[in-house]
Amino acid sequence: MEIKTTITIANVLISVLVVCSLSYAAELRRFQHAPKADGSLSFLVLGDWGRRGAFNQSQVALQMGIIGEKLDIDFVISTGDNFYDNGLTGIDDPNFEDSFTKIYTAPSLQKQWYNVLGNHDYRGDVEAQLSPVLRELDPKWLCLRSFIVDTEIAELFFVDTTPFVDKYFTHPEEAVYDWSGIFPRNDYLSNLLKDLDSALKESTAKWKIVIGHHTIRSAGNHGETKELVTQLLPILLENNVDLYMNGHDHCLEHISSPDSPLQFVTSGGGSKAWKGEVSRYNPSEMKLYYDGQGFMSVQITESQMDIAFYDISGNVLHKWATSNQLYPTITM
Repeated sequence: MEIKTTITIANVLISVLVVCSLSYAAELRRFQHAPKADGSLSFLVLGDWGRRGAFNQSQVALQMGIIGEKLDIDFVISTGDNFYDNGLTGIDDPNFEDSFTKIYTAPSLQKQWYNVLGNHDYRGDVEAQLSPVLRELDPKWLCLRSFIVDTEIAELFFVDTTPFVDKYFTHPEEAVYDWSGIFPRNDYLSNLLKDLDSALKESTAKWKIVIGHHTIRSAGNHGETKELVTQLLPILLENNVDLYMNGHDHCLEHISSPDSPLQFVTSGGGSKAWKGEVSRYNPSEMKLYYDGQGFMSVQITESQMDIAFYDISGNVLHKWATSNQLYPTITM
């Protein structure tokens, strides 16, 4: 009996070690999401939202439902900070239903949601948001650290940006972060960047879009994330990425690159916004800065991409279009 027990424990330990050693291998898991029959694709982008309907979250959700139906969206993307202030406490945290299921009730929003983690999500039980149990509670929920969604016409690369930021480790202040699955941190980040670079190089999609929580270019309260500027941005530029989409700054924002086609778009107005929190930025690069609540839409065909930003009344704040052929960029 003792021998069997010893063998069982050994097997468990080996299994745990195998899972730990392969934990990163699952980071860039690939999902297929077919476009419409005509080959087009449309989706909404929302960030920094989970406040049980407060701070105009419910109003934003209402307009998302209306625009989502009008555009016949295929899915929704969340740029992180899904549940305030400290993520979820576990898979049974009522905040999941109160801030997600009971808020985004419009028929048009009952599509797949692809979610990344934000820094506030790391202050709770990270594994809870990643758990398949939540998908059983609400089938539209899907959250992983880093992964790829292949829509044929476009590939979307979701990147776990919170572990890049040094201050969360060196000066967490009063926040307590759940770093399970991250250490050794340097290996985690190195492998993530290497796998992202390889996946981008191998991509044959017409459009490449990278999604993370933290900013690269921003005139908002948080400003530029220096760790992403030095470590992630070179990979995006080298691989001809079309869009980098993020949240983190509680605003709506569109910044162009002076020396590349790469566009930086912030959709962090899902609930609490920071009125008046804006820094001076090169006006030739700043196409939109809106310090209120709202969200954005993306529509893609083989030859063109159109983005639009909306406020809590559904008003269009800014439109922008580009082509991956030799046609001029259009700003409206």
